[in-house]
Amino acid sequence: MTESEIIERLLDGDEEFQKLYAEHRELDEVVSSLESKESLSLDDEVEVKRLKKIKLSLKDRIEARIAEWKHRVDA
Repeated sequence: MTESEIIERLLDGDEEFQKLYAEHRELDEVVSSLESKESLSLDDEVEVKRLKKIKLSLKDRIEARIAEWKHRVDA
């Protein structure tokens, strides 16, 4: 089973995974929007860094859920 298929299954049946995934995507959009500005203020740069740290944390949690699912399937 591919990672994409695992993600689809988790999105279908795992409420916590759905929340993590949605929040990660929302933050990605906000970061992209901020970074698309012609020039960033110091406050914007700090905000982008803060949001990227949160995104990374969410990504780690998402990947942990995927690994957990793979482990259960392989067991």
